[in-house]
Amino acid sequence: MEFLHVSVLLQESIKALKIRPDGVYGDGTVGGAGHAFAICNALSDAGRFIGTDRDEDAVQTAGKRLSIFGERAVVYKDIYENLPTIMRREGYEGADGILLDLGVSSYQLDTAERGFSYMQDGPLDMRMDRSEGMSAADVVNTYSEQELTRVIRDYGEDRFAKNIAKHIVQARAEAPILTTGRLCEVVEGAIPKKMQKTGGHPAKRTFQALRIECNRELEILENSLDEMIDFLNPGGVLAVITFHSLEDRIVKQCFKRNEDPCICPKDFPVCVCGRVSKGKALHKPIVPSEEECERNPRAKSAKLRTFTKKE
Repeated sequence: MEFLHVSVLLQESIKALKIRPDGVYGDGTVGGAGHAFAICNALSDAGRFIGTDRDEDAVQTAGKRLSIFGERAVVYKDIYENLPTIMRREGYEGADGILLDLGVSSYQLDTAERGFSYMQDGPLDMRMDRSEGMSAADVVNTYSEQELTRVIRDYGEDRFAKNIAKHIVQARAEAPILTTGRLCEVVEGAIPKKMQKTGGHPAKRTFQALRIECNRELEILENSLDEMIDFLNPGGVLAVITFHSLEDRIVKQCFKRNEDPCICPKDFPVCVCGRVSKGKALHKPIVPSEEECERNPRAKSAKLRTFTKKE
């Protein structure tokens, strides 16, 4: 199956990056190269693009699609946390723009053997990088009931987390939970039937929680944003597309902290902490149009936030 993905907020992202034809741009989650292709297309031969992705299938696909741009574009298999380091290694001391699209790709969701989807049966994997790390099956079958409750409560924001964890532990005592289909059955059995009539698929939040846990998604995001802002050239833009409130909260708070880092008490007449603003955040996120949401229902929860480095 080819790595296909409909890029969310494509035109809005390109506009937000304010691409200079001779600029240097990075994409930490290159995926199917939809945003990347548009960025490279806006560059001249003097411009440069560096992309990364944890998923080997994405790297292979993006490399092929961007090959028409020759030396203008290069893609590495790596985690986006390392993007500034990779760009320095390529000889750049700063970027004019960096994009992070934090959504799971349509390819990953629609490929049953990747284990991301509760809509089809497959191995319980969910790893972005299948060559390393802990799979969702590892989490489900080895975490204690207390740890599972924490993961599902904190990352899935599911009010039935405790009961879901209890049912998982009971089910795995009979036989390991190794498929998405079996996990769905266990989760459905833990949620009252009357509560399953609203809010989408009953396993949706549990699957989100497990995916975040085994890919360390929030930890990596928190570890990356400050350094990416520091790596921007004056006037450079960091654009981040999130798909749920946990990610969006991290981005919003980081951007606010970098825009207004002063820690002096509010009643101080002047700032004495010496912390200086690094730039300006877009305070109201950009969201997809109704037309885009109709065309691509997976875009509905997307939010685009930007931070522009002070010149």
